[in-house]
Amino acid sequence: MATLSLKGINKSFGSVDVIRDLSLDVNNGEFIVFVGPSGCGKSTLLRMIAGLETLTDGAISIGDKRVDHLPPANRGIAMVFQSYALYPHKDVRGNLGFALKHAGIEKQEIDKRVNNASEILGLSEMMERKPRELSGGQRQRVAIGRAIVREPDVFLFDEPLSNLDAALRVHMRIEILKLHQRLRNTMVYVTHDQIEAMTLADRIVVLRDGRVEQVGTPLELYKKPVNTFVAAFIGSPAMNFLQANVQDSSVNLEGESICTLNAKDGPVQLGVRPEHLVVSDNGPFKGSVSVFEHLGGESFVHLALADEQSLVAKLDGEYIFNPGDECSLAIKAEHCHVFDSAGRNITE
Repeated sequence: MATLSLKGINKSFGSVDVIRDLSLDVNNGEFIVFVGPSGCGKSTLLRMIAGLETLTDGAISIGDKRVDHLPPANRGIAMVFQSYALYPHKDVRGNLGFALKHAGIEKQEIDKRVNNASEILGLSEMMERKPRELSGGQRQRVAIGRAIVREPDVFLFDEPLSNLDAALRVHMRIEILKLHQRLRNTMVYVTHDQIEAMTLADRIVVLRDGRVEQVGTPLELYKKPVNTFVAAFIGSPAMNFLQANVQDSSVNLEGESICTLNAKDGPVQLGVRPEHLVVSDNGPFKGSVSVFEHLGGESFVHLALADEQSLVAKLDGEYIFNPGDECSLAIKAEHCHVFDSAGRNITE
């Protein structure tokens, strides 16, 4: 196990800046998740840590050793890719032990590490199978096992679950979390799925256009997003944003006071999470139902407001609405988020 330090990282492809002056310290044994939209630079950043991409500028250290000048094999890392990248002609045992054999490690030690990894990942009963005889989840476990046997200081995961179906993704997500709880290695994980980030991470790094927007625990990002970008990215369904106005310390929407705020008068954006809305006969959010999604235990109500704005409410599954029905929703003032004209969170 080891700490990971990124200092002043920059990466450019020709005239295109992909990573811009990024610094981050990852604690020993911490599970860090990089999230952000496609093209934000998260996979490029992971590949630079792995040594698969060179830095334009900056420094990367693992433990007390600077490694950005070292080849991947000498950095003390192991990477699990989006594609399984297994050798089709080798069985599970051969895939798990290949890198160790190539490194000249003694057979007894290889067998010990391979058997340990297979036990951790539940692969013991399929060691003689070829990749074509395995399911997608089993193949991904072999890929993870191949990383475990190297006993790295830092594990790197590049969207390892994106090729799996929904049910298998949930299962493998739990398996990766159990793996971290067992090994306590430093892990860096890249995903575009904010649900994966929320359930796996000790801390989340939200990236946009090669820059860090916010770093924090899942709960910190959920409760205190620094701007509208983070607020919209963290949470499912996404946060609602409504055009409102501050007057005499009151945030007003359609002439009704929603909450109080110590801020100067003027236009603001009111942020409301779908799960913080409740049906109320006297609620300030009034409109007609445009879309209703019933999912069994919960339902999503898409409400068209009178001023042509809209919002989504996440309600208990007991509610049934039809398109065109009138509905009023309320929110508790402590769950409001207020953002200024630049998108910064100014909620007290």
